[in-house]
Amino acid sequence: MIFRDRREAGHCLAERLFFLRDQRHLIVLGIPRGGVVVAAEIARALGAPLDVVIAHKIGAPFNPELAIGALASDGPVLLDTELMNQLHLNERDIAKEIEAERAEIARRLEHFRPHRPPLDVKNKAVVVVDDGVATGSTMLAALRALREHKPAMVILAIPVGPPEVVEMLTHECDRAVVLDTPDPFWAVGRFYRRFEQTEDETVVKLLEEAETSRSGDLVTE
Repeated sequence: MIFRDRREAGHCLAERLFFLRDQRHLIVLGIPRGGVVVAAEIARALGAPLDVVIAHKIGAPFNPELAIGALASDGPVLLDTELMNQLHLNERDIAKEIEAERAEIARRLEHFRPHRPPLDVKNKAVVVVDDGVATGSTMLAALRALREHKPAMVILAIPVGPPEVVEMLTHECDRAVVLDTPDPFWAVGRFYRRFEQTEDETVVKLLEEAETSRSGDLVTE
């Protein structure tokens, strides 16, 4: 399955999620940046509020591109203990990397929604969206952080991911909606005709548009 762009992927996912349409206690969360473009289409189609959940990988001290773990804004730090043992690292060795990622997540949250608190997910059905997963580390961190806030239901929604990673993530949520699990997988961008980088300002604009749209709906109800 090849998607034209992230918006088309969101539209396809929304069709599979239509059973949630107009559910009162529903929230859609996108993982920035590209995942928010997908999530915005889903939120619009389902008539649900939109917010972000931010998770970052933790890179090794000697190679920032080598992911040895991940963390979300307010969840536990998830570490690949097997890989860390192979690299002879412990949590003290990567303390600076963890603090740097926490600071960057805080900065991005302030930038994406400077004037309002995060949406309250307690006792809500929550759809967590990205534009695809490769290793699944950031999505895993996001799902586990979300569980700390006691949602009623967590639904994973992604266009594409490798089968073994999708299998792992299905055990972290109540329901998974995944459009394709190709094998071999290679990379998320392979399954899009257009996969340009999403800018921070695009995320801000999508969140503002969603908030304005929801405010208008509430006024007319």
